[in-house]
Amino acid sequence: MSFDSQVSGGDWRRGLGLAAILAAILALAVGGCGKSGHGAETDPEKGFDAAALNEALARELTLRDVYTRGLPLLRHRLYGVGRRLRAQEGEYVDALTKAIRGVGGETEAEASELEVPADRAAFLALAYELESAALAAYMDAAPRFYTSAPRTLDTSLAAAHGQHLVVLRQGLGADLSASVPEAFDGGQVPPPGAAGPEVGG
Repeated sequence: MSFDSQVSGGDWRRGLGLAAILAAILALAVGGCGKSGHGAETDPEKGFDAAALNEALARELTLRDVYTRGLPLLRHRLYGVGRRLRAQEGEYVDALTKAIRGVGGETEAEASELEVPADRAAFLALAYELESAALAAYMDAAPRFYTSAPRTLDTSLAAAHGQHLVVLRQGLGADLSASVPEAFDGGQVPPPGAAGPEVGG
């Protein structure tokens, strides 16, 4: 009688089950022999992403602070716009904080201490400058991320700041046509030359 004929169907299935379990354990063991960890402290790629996300977080904290302190300068519909922009900065801060934790990093960013002008037009010009710098930074950083979630967030933030610039151009006096962004605006388009009337003012 051959060996195969001596093995019952139940024994054969149990053997396959044990083999599958052993294969799974082996796969886990081999997978753990690569990088020496899964977080930013032990994984250089995630560490790089965490550092880049912290730089982004510092930008958003700074913008949130600037909008908070400049909000009293705005009137009418532009005040409502300022409130929306500040609220969105808060959402960006939350998203970046979660992204940093998602790659196993720690939030270390702080807002830059900037002097916010007491003049409405000068404040809007400062906001425009910071939004432009943020757009340029996000476009530069996007291809450098190693993990997909931070890369997706980065591109979303670039698009958001591009939209903010359109609104700020109008706040600085540009008409609807002049506020349309350039085809490939990477944060280098200057603000309107002179501040005009407030939106809705």
